[in-house]
Order: sequence, then C-alpha cells, then structure tokens
Amino acid sequence: MLAVGAQKREVRAVWLTTIGGLDWPHSYSQSELSAEKQRQEFCSILNKLQKAGVNTILLQTRVRATTIYPSVYEPWDGCLSGFPGKSPGYDALQFAIDECHKRGMELHAWVVTIPVGKWNKLGCQRLRKKYPNLVCKIGDEGYMNPEKEQTADYISQMCYEIASNYDVDGIHLDYIRYPETWKIRINADAARRNITRIVEAVNRSVKGIKPWVKISCSPVGKASDLTRYWAHGWNARDVVMQDAQQWVKNGLMDALFPMMYFKGNNFYPFAVDWQEQSNDRIIAPGLGIYFLSPSEKNWSLSEISREMYVLRQYGMGHAYFRSKFFTDDVKGIYDFASRDFDTNPALVPPMTWEKKTAPDVPKGLKLASGNLSWQKEKNLVYNIYSSRKWPVDIKDAENLMIARQEVNHLVVPEGNGRYYAVTAMDRYGNESEAAQSHQKEIVTKKMLRVCGKYVELPAGFFPTDNVIVVASVEGNMLRALYVKDAKADVSAIPSGMYQIRSVNRKGVSHRIGFFCIPMH
Repeated sequence: MLAVGAQKREVRAVWLTTIGGLDWPHSYSQSELSAEKQRQEFCSILNKLQKAGVNTILLQTRVRATTIYPSVYEPWDGCLSGFPGKSPGYDALQFAIDECHKRGMELHAWVVTIPVGKWNKLGCQRLRKKYPNLVCKIGDEGYMNPEKEQTADYISQMCYEIASNYDVDGIHLDYIRYPETWKIRINADAARRNITRIVEAVNRSVKGIKPWVKISCSPVGKASDLTRYWAHGWNARDVVMQDAQQWVKNGLMDALFPMMYFKGNNFYPFAVDWQEQSNDRIIAPGLGIYFLSPSEKNWSLSEISREMYVLRQYGMGHAYFRSKFFTDDVKGIYDFASRDFDTNPALVPPMTWEKKTAPDVPKGLKLASGNLSWQKEKNLVYNIYSSRKWPVDIKDAENLMIARQEVNHLVVPEGNGRYYAVTAMDRYGNESEAAQSHQKEIVTKKMLRVCGKYVELPAGFFPTDNVIVVASVEGNMLRALYVKDAKADVSAIPSGMYQIRSVNRKGVSHRIGFFCIPMH
C-alpha cells in the first residue's frame, strides 16, 4: 500500500455540466451586464474548486449536438443565452480556458458523443437534416449510429475543431458506447470495433496536431465481470461494447475517468481492476457524490471519504460528479476535501508515454524586495515551491505552493525565513530540476577543502569505524567512504555540491560540512 498523505502528482477532477445549467450557468447572458454576471459565476466556482485542490476541470463543451463555443458544425446550446442557437455574446470555452489556466488548472473539453438530444430539439433536428441516415431514434431521443463510419468521422471533426482552435489540455469523450437500449444485432467483437473506430478517429485527429492533449473518456464504472465479483449485468466491455481497458493498452487513451458511482464490493475490487489494467496511464475514478444528497441515496460522507483514501493508496486520482454537489458541500464533502484530504496543490501526472525529456532549469531566478522572478520560456509553465529548509525539496508534496503558472513573477512575503524554488514544466507534464532562490551561507561557512582527489575533514573529527557518508545537498545518502589520515577519496564522485555526514553505531547521522567537486 502507498502512503495516504499529500501527493505531489495526482488528478483531482470535477465534471462541470452545462446542460440545462445544472452546474453552470444559473443565469442567461442576454446583455453585456448579464454576460458579466454569468462569467463571474464561473470564476466563483473555479475559486472554490481551486481552494479544494481541484486541478482538472471537465467542462461540458458539446452538449447534445449543440456547443458552448462558436462551431461551424453545430448550433449554440441554449444554456448560455436562454435561446437555443443564439450566441451569448462571448466565447464561453475560450473564457473558461483562460480562467482555468490563470488558476493552474487543466481544462478538458467534455464532448458528449453518441446522444444528440430530444428528437425535435434544435441540435438533433439540424443533425438529422444534414445527415438523414446518421441519427437513430430511441423513444423520443436521438443517437448517432455507432455502426456508421460517418459517425467516427463526424465526432473526430468536432474534436479536431476544438483542439485546433483552443488551447485545451484534454478532449474528454462521454457516452462513447452503445446506448443500453440499443438492440445490437451484430456480434460483440464487431460492435466493440465500431466504438473503438470512433476513439481511433478522435485520437488521430487530435494527436496529429497536438500530441500533448490528453484523450480520455468516462467508461461505465465496471470494466467487466471479475473472477470473484459480478458486475450485476452492467459493465463496459460486454454490455455497452466499450473496450476502455484495451484503449489504454494500445495507446488510444491517456486517461480514464470510470463512472464508479457505487460503494462497497461494487466499488473497491473494480477500482483496483482499472488500476491493474491501466498500462501506467492516468486512472481517476468518478465518485458519485450526488448520492450524498438526501434526495438521491442519502449516503454518508464516510462512504465517499473511504473511497478517496483507498484510491490514493493505490495511486489513483479522483473525480467528483458533479460540481454543484461538491461546491454546495453536501454532507460536508467540500470541507473534507479542502481541509483534510487535498490540503496542498497537486500536479497532474506527466505523459511520459508521449515524451520524457524534462525542460531546462529556469534561468535568471531572482528574489529582491519581495519579488520572485525568472526568465519565461515559450510553451512552458512554472511550479513554485517554498520551505523553511534550504535547499527547498521539490519532491516533498507539502512544499508545492503554486502549480502550473503561466507568469514568470510572484510577490512573496519578506523576512519570513522562507526559501523558494521554481521549476519549469512542459505541456506533457515533464518537470525540470529546481532553481533555488538562495545560495545559503553554509557554502562559505562549512565548506570542506578538496585537494586533488581527496576531501579534507575537519581537524579533530574522528568518524565511527573510519567511515563517512557522502550525501546530496538535500541530505539524501549517496555512498559511504573510508577515511584515512583525515581524508576521503572522492575521485569517483561526479561534479556537484555535496555534504559529508557521520553516522554513529546507533544509526544517528550528523552533518560535518559541504564540499564541491568542480566541473572537469
């Protein structure tokens, strides 16, 4: 089991719905004044989510064959202006991206794929008119036909439009499956291939222009029946033909947000299964926090909090469904997350399967009169760390102060005894080594002399068993060295700054001093 404390790398997501204004907006944009009110509501939601450690916003962007941005393919959704097909007077997707990025959050465009809404509503109606054979009717709802190759082409065009025109961090595919009421008349393997064909088309269209954009989906919460646990007739692979575990194995998906709105043995073994079959991709199970509501299933908070602890133990993230239940603090879920569970910011795990090379250390870091600044490089964001110990340890999650900043300056308190470090991070999440704000006085006060291949130890120092330990500046033990005539051979140690530590027979370690091996 992994520790359940603060994690430096972890997806903490929320689904923010726009359909019917469920999460946002709760007022219409019909003038500049009302547009500003709508935008301010969004900012207030983000501020609250940021305070609770959320770093990933899954924003419903394609709603029901309608959009919250100006699309050449589909009309405006009515959630923004109050009138389907009418612009709210601003680009809500662009605004949302800008505001998320200001707060160090990722914005993933949530694209509802197969359902296209009520049969006679604007989105479905226009799509049927343009493509008469592409939409099927089930009850009074329209669905894109997954058995038509044109469905894959169309959805991939929508995703290409979003990825090419907007600086999104991800494309999140929702309902990428057969409707549960669809009468499947072909064999299961062929049906699964129909859904996978859509995923392949989206992956090609998006990754072809921006390989750092994460492709994800929200599969049904149970991938398939397990050896010891039955999915009770409702699973992704065998019922709705959603082969999500295979999608992460063959590189079609970067992340999965399975809809695990269950508890007990309907949750834990299936969550572990997702992680075991993850191919080291991102797994952030969706938590059914709406079931905390007395008007739903009236779950206790402990049901969700225990799930969150277990997910962290297994190295998974978490995603809340949905935003309003979270920010309304139903049963205390918001207070638990912000005060007890996600008290520190976290970075999203890096996409090392796409790229592994880390950027260079930020240059020109200066701290003067309470202003921390450094040189900004194109296509990089920055993480700021702080500690009362020098050098600032960037591996310690509790030292992460601000994540994913696009600016290259920060006002910090003066005279508070804190040190700062800044790292650069690329679009894939690869992080540089740290630039430290201080070169501490120990460099001059406790420097040991290096003469030739030997470091000379202080007069009168007699190490236990004539052995000392070389450690990194941060204090990580590297290797033991034998001492003779108050000297130790450091010729095999690479260039850099190190410290010498003694270790007594009880295992207690003390710092003796620092030494520097110059570049050769």
